[in-house]
Amino acid sequence: MGRLFGTDGVRGVANADLTAELALGLSVAAAHVLAEGSTLDGTRPTAVVGRDPRASGEFLEAAVVAGLASAGVDVLRVGVLPTPAVAYLTGALGADLGVMLSASHNSMPDNGVKFIARGGHKLSDELEDRIESIYQQHRAGEPWERPTGAGVGRVTEYAEGFDRYVAHLVAVLPNRLDGLKVVLDEAHGAASRVSPEAFARAGAEVITIGADPNGLNINDGCGSTHLEPLKAAVVEHGAHFGIAHDGDADRCLAVDSTGEEVDGDQILAVLALAMREAGQLRKDTVVGTVMSNLGFKIAMEREGIQLVQTAVGDRYVLESMKAEGYALGGEQSGHVIVLDHATTGDGTLTGLLLAARVAATGRTLADLAGVMQRLPQLLINVRDVDKSRVATSPEVAAAVAEAEHELGSTGRVLLRKSGTEPLVRVMVEAADIEQARAIAERLADVVKSALG
Repeated sequence: MGRLFGTDGVRGVANADLTAELALGLSVAAAHVLAEGSTLDGTRPTAVVGRDPRASGEFLEAAVVAGLASAGVDVLRVGVLPTPAVAYLTGALGADLGVMLSASHNSMPDNGVKFIARGGHKLSDELEDRIESIYQQHRAGEPWERPTGAGVGRVTEYAEGFDRYVAHLVAVLPNRLDGLKVVLDEAHGAASRVSPEAFARAGAEVITIGADPNGLNINDGCGSTHLEPLKAAVVEHGAHFGIAHDGDADRCLAVDSTGEEVDGDQILAVLALAMREAGQLRKDTVVGTVMSNLGFKIAMEREGIQLVQTAVGDRYVLESMKAEGYALGGEQSGHVIVLDHATTGDGTLTGLLLAARVAATGRTLADLAGVMQRLPQLLINVRDVDKSRVATSPEVAAAVAEAEHELGSTGRVLLRKSGTEPLVRVMVEAADIEQARAIAERLADVVKSALG
């Protein structure tokens, strides 16, 4: 069996890959690791458990709650809330761990189990490995320690979690949103109640789409992975802009009043300038990834802001931010982390802060996002190749060097192996899309020939 934990928890087709038995067993193992040492004062450890609206989340939540309680952990069930809400409540309530059941932007048949450490933080690889090791030892026949009688965990509904999280979001805003008309696409997901409530409390006029989850329609033709409905709704209603989340609302993408997309890089650029103006952008630095658009880097350099780039994945962005004390980071896909107010990417918080900047400046979102010019970016996935040799192949290295010489300072090339599939991703940026396409296709041919 390969490693169960992927880049963001344990994920797979619910009731096929991710079964109730697996969810229960992992939860017991997580209790042994994440609640370690919490009973020294004689009290039981506590866990916050939330989920997105997927139908499979109902039985998986039951399994997780059963596993935690059987391991002597008291459980606070917060119901359907975004991943960042569960992270926030885990920290705010002083819980020993949190559990979120969601497959984020994946389609409905999938689901996932994400564990959250004390303080509301994502798990390190070391903690994930310890949980997986304990789980595998049990499968091999090692018995659990099982409390009995008054030692078993108790399960409580914590309905206050909704209001507590929304109040936190609104309190963070530097100014109100009165006078703004905003369309919110909730992807029929975990923020279907939270995000409209937060925007309305902050003073915005709110129009919602994709906010009627039925357990089966999450991410189905809507949300941050399908922006066309939001673009149409913004134009139809004459809104100032639109915000789109994914299934668990840790992402935020936007659409300006003309229906043009504003991606994660542009959102980061707008927030970076706002935070620097407010004295909140520590070390005048923002953290992105190697996939950040070159136009973002050029804009930040022009504005005197340093861009630190990490490997792809919001966990690597967060690691860099925590290690160096940076305040803002994120990905082109819309994972934006504002570390003073959240321990993970928070789509609703990001949307609110973007709206606050529009309201405070009186400028349009298109005008604000115009601080950076996105260079055309072309990505080709080259499948069925030996991805392990992409960094050592002389033929590939020569082709990349030739492409970089051709582009000069007006573009860039990035080749990276997929973490989950037998493929190499070829990305080319250039001032002209046709030049980007020609170079990307040429490089893809070389990768296929040299590594196939």
